[in-house]
Amino acid sequence: MKKELSVALDYALTRGFQIHPGAFEILEGVDAEKLESIIKEIVRDKTKQKLFQINQNDLETYLGIKDDPTLQAEAVVLFDPTSKITTGEGTKGYNALFVSRFNKLKRIISDRPEARTLRSISTARDEKSEKKAYVCGLVMSRSSERNITKVVLEDPSGTIEGIIFDADLQKTAGTLLTDQLVMASVVFDKKFGFIIREIIAPDIPDMAANRSESEAYAVFLSDLHIGSKYFMEKELVEFVSWLSSPDPVAKRIRFVLIGGDLVDGVGIYPNQDRELVCQTVEEQLAKAEEIIGRIPEYIKIVIMPGNHDPGRRALPQPAIPKKYNAGLWERENISMVGNPATVSLNGVKVTMFHGQSIDDIVKTTPGLSYDRPADVMKHLLRARHMSPIYGSQTPIAPETEDLLVMEDVPDIFHVGHVHRMEVDRYRGVLLVNSGSWQKQTPFQASVGMVPNPGIAVLVNLKTFKVFTKDLSVNSDNILQ
Repeated sequence: MKKELSVALDYALTRGFQIHPGAFEILEGVDAEKLESIIKEIVRDKTKQKLFQINQNDLETYLGIKDDPTLQAEAVVLFDPTSKITTGEGTKGYNALFVSRFNKLKRIISDRPEARTLRSISTARDEKSEKKAYVCGLVMSRSSERNITKVVLEDPSGTIEGIIFDADLQKTAGTLLTDQLVMASVVFDKKFGFIIREIIAPDIPDMAANRSESEAYAVFLSDLHIGSKYFMEKELVEFVSWLSSPDPVAKRIRFVLIGGDLVDGVGIYPNQDRELVCQTVEEQLAKAEEIIGRIPEYIKIVIMPGNHDPGRRALPQPAIPKKYNAGLWERENISMVGNPATVSLNGVKVTMFHGQSIDDIVKTTPGLSYDRPADVMKHLLRARHMSPIYGSQTPIAPETEDLLVMEDVPDIFHVGHVHRMEVDRYRGVLLVNSGSWQKQTPFQASVGMVPNPGIAVLVNLKTFKVFTKDLSVNSDNILQ
């Protein structure tokens, strides 16, 4: 018996109370920090009633853990790229990809009032008007020298180079991502050519989030890296066991979302085999199925791939192929989706993206770092695109339709990849980077990356209040 439980029981017993065995079982599953206050309050209330037994019903009522038949658990996949992937070939494929990107993002930015006077780049270039004109295009390049910033935009009609003199606008231009779409106001100057006076990103509007009618909770996890010798198996198993506990929050959890890198994979980086305890993908996924299989069946689980999982690594990724582990696919409470994906949880729209493009954006954008992934997530929302930069570290397939455009605004944006748990908000959207369940690896140590693993993020889908369950407190997560 844990010390805290013994102290709490002694408090009740010395005041003449009896403890029913059913109540004792519930108390064993309650967080140690809460035990004393719970017992004191129950003793105080029941003393007033002159009732001197603490039974199972008392605790279930107090903790709010009675089964609630009205608690919703509806998970609907709204978008999954798996069946939509129709990769093109070579230059033709990439041309189709960027035309699709331009058209989708232009439709989004056309909701802005400035778009009423939007012109094609070729028209604006031919007219060379000294009056303000709006154009939109994909950012081909940006450069700064001698206090002047140059930005080149491209639309299907051609390209235009604009010069920026304004210092504040230069800072804005410095955050632009290559290949993202922006709208710019330009005027023609006989000496300097086209001068950019304003830059507008597609962005997301301020909006109120959809809410669940009942207080169901969702758990956000990613980057488990099962199969790695740095995988925090003990901590994850402890968390999964907690999901079946009588804890009042655990009792209300109805969804678990896993945002990629379920397993560590094989051959992802040189000499990876030296850091694996499971040497094949099949072994890794079998272990994943065994651990995930302990989650109560009434909890709906959504699993998407990351860059370590088997299957195609280029974005967009289809779901983890069934041939590697049919068991995950066959479980009724598991939905296997591609990357990115959008799901509805009791009407709350959650967009999931593993987050590979964070690598490219951090390297090319001043002021961003791996320590603050939510800042990068805001850039993606402003660009309305999961991975704007083409030709860098993140592989992007030449799809005939750009499936990485964020056409709909989510209520929750869930990302992983960087192994740093962080929660933030942007224009009404809850941003969740769910961290990892892998201790610091030698590679991370060599480049100064310090993860904060072993923390589960829980969200009340009715109130949007965020909780964390930290299993890392007794674990040494950093290489010495």
